[in-house]
Amino acid sequence: MLIKVRKPSEVRSSEITDEKLFWDRRRFLRGAALAAAAASATPLLLGSAAARADASAPTGGKLEPLAKSPYSTSEKLNAYKDITTYNNFYEFGTDKGDPASHAGSLKARPWTIKVSGECEKPGVYDLDDLIKPNALEERIYRLRCVEAWSMVIPWVGFPLKEVVKRFGPTSKAKYIAFETLLDAAQMPGQRPSLFGSVLEWPYREGLRLDEATHPLTILSVGLYGKVLPNQNGAPIRLVVPWKYGFKSIKSIVAMRFIEQPPPTSWNMQAPQEYGFYSNVNPNVDHPRWSQKRERRLGEFLKRPTLMFNGYGDEVAKLYSGMDLTKNY
Repeated sequence: MLIKVRKPSEVRSSEITDEKLFWDRRRFLRGAALAAAAASATPLLLGSAAARADASAPTGGKLEPLAKSPYSTSEKLNAYKDITTYNNFYEFGTDKGDPASHAGSLKARPWTIKVSGECEKPGVYDLDDLIKPNALEERIYRLRCVEAWSMVIPWVGFPLKEVVKRFGPTSKAKYIAFETLLDAAQMPGQRPSLFGSVLEWPYREGLRLDEATHPLTILSVGLYGKVLPNQNGAPIRLVVPWKYGFKSIKSIVAMRFIEQPPPTSWNMQAPQEYGFYSNVNPNVDHPRWSQKRERRLGEFLKRPTLMFNGYGDEVAKLYSGMDLTKNY
């Protein structure tokens, strides 16, 4: 029997998620309310311009030198075109092709990150001063999205734990809260419409401190050896490979060290569907679809979903003794 394997660009969103569920979800998202807030702080610039990494190059610019990571998977990579044209980034639209079409309005430089909360060195840091020269590495990670599709992506970045160490979290710091840029002029998906807003902006995410400082957790500034494209979360995004993709927050402008679990965007929107932890878990179905199988973008057949997205040997100990059907 001949099985035709279509190109990733030919796979429709409605084929990744059951069509009825897809449109039900769209109607559900359109009913959300808009509530926007912005943070401000006095800039604190650290380091020297001469010591900045080449991550300040324009989108598509080459990043080098890059170290190879022992944490990388040996699985076949998805193509650069697939990775950069099939995205979830609702600040630029809810269809998978919207970010690539609309993210050109994002200005990725200059860029600062506000650090606050329970830490010794709060302030507003210039992004280029947070990236150590010659410290970038390529990490080939699987990315598993909640809609049952996945990719294998060669991220370029550095461990989040190195930045956390620099800020000096105090003994009270148990979690890190992250925020995405709030700027409707640059991000058209944040603008109110007749249908309401998809989410409450700005986009928020959070990790337990031990998750944030795990060696697998990185801050990415590129992929395929190039500067991170706007539609993939430029100029800096989180990558947590054992969690569903929405946990890997894009275009980060704020990090806050806190004692209690922070509110997170999808958990605020639909707590019965999206938990704080959001570990990839084939045994916990989304209320509207199964998570037991996934389709790798570009492949015709589905494959079994792996616990912790296949990173169980490295991260299962973080959740020892926890009931992961309740702490989903």
